[in-house]
Amino acid sequence: MKRLNNKNIKTFVFRLWEREVSEDKISEKEKETLKHWRLLAEKDLDTHHRRESKERVLSALEHYFAEKPRHIKSLKQSAYRIAAAIVILLTLGSFFTYTIFFKPDVYMAVSGNRTVHLKDGSVVTLLPGAELTVAQSFPASTRVVDLKGDAIFSVAKSKSHPFIVYAEGFSTKVLGTVFKVSQSGKKKSVDLYEGKVAVSTEGVPVSYLKPNQKWTNLGIARTTAIISFAPSETSGKQFPELLSLSFNDVSVKDVITILEGNYSIKIYYPKEIESKKITADFTGGTAAENIESLAFILGMEVQKKENIYTLKK
Repeated sequence: MKRLNNKNIKTFVFRLWEREVSEDKISEKEKETLKHWRLLAEKDLDTHHRRESKERVLSALEHYFAEKPRHIKSLKQSAYRIAAAIVILLTLGSFFTYTIFFKPDVYMAVSGNRTVHLKDGSVVTLLPGAELTVAQSFPASTRVVDLKGDAIFSVAKSKSHPFIVYAEGFSTKVLGTVFKVSQSGKKKSVDLYEGKVAVSTEGVPVSYLKPNQKWTNLGIARTTAIISFAPSETSGKQFPELLSLSFNDVSVKDVITILEGNYSIKIYYPKEIESKKITADFTGGTAAENIESLAFILGMEVQKKENIYTLKK
């Protein structure tokens, strides 16, 4: 269907309304056009957006109702004008007001990196395959964006307006900093380059990062690990160091898999306990100390031979 400009839309709607009040028949072509518009208006609109769109359009029509025509002819014209505006509201209003005032901006990096400059001065570098959604209200009292995939954020500083990135299953809150959000399957992570961030995810305490630190769930839900990449004082090279490791209602099998991977050890345990859910905090301990803590939680004993640990009842 040929796209109509704003003037043609108003004329078309007004003529339809004239036929409505005069009880003239509407042509099949006009009915088809109205049907097409209705489908277009309702596409991708939820109840909340539709209600807000109608309220905004009605508010804009208030000055029509405030007029006091001096003659019957002007009264009739005003009535037609008001009626036509209401028809626009019912058929096209939701779609156009949603598009103009509510529909968020969506940025995608299809094959290469894409740089997005936000209204507050923040810069987002989307890595290939990433998608950033920014509401029309941005920046508001709280600057909020939604992210799918991986991206690097350079956030404009503001002490009174936090910046929140909602990712898949976790969120990152900052006031002004540079960080990277990564999402690969179930594995999520946040790398902090400068400033401070708070990372939240369901079921575990909020994690606060300092520069050269990484938050990750290690691919397991309700798991939090903070890894430091601070350069060595002697060589200047960066070596990963596990600063904290917490689990909340996580299976023994997943806990042991993570411990084995992070400490380069092997842990043997009874197969019947692998699905048992535990809550544990291994912050600050060595590999041996953490295995002892795990054994205590499970009510078991631990035997060690070189880098091999065996849990027994």
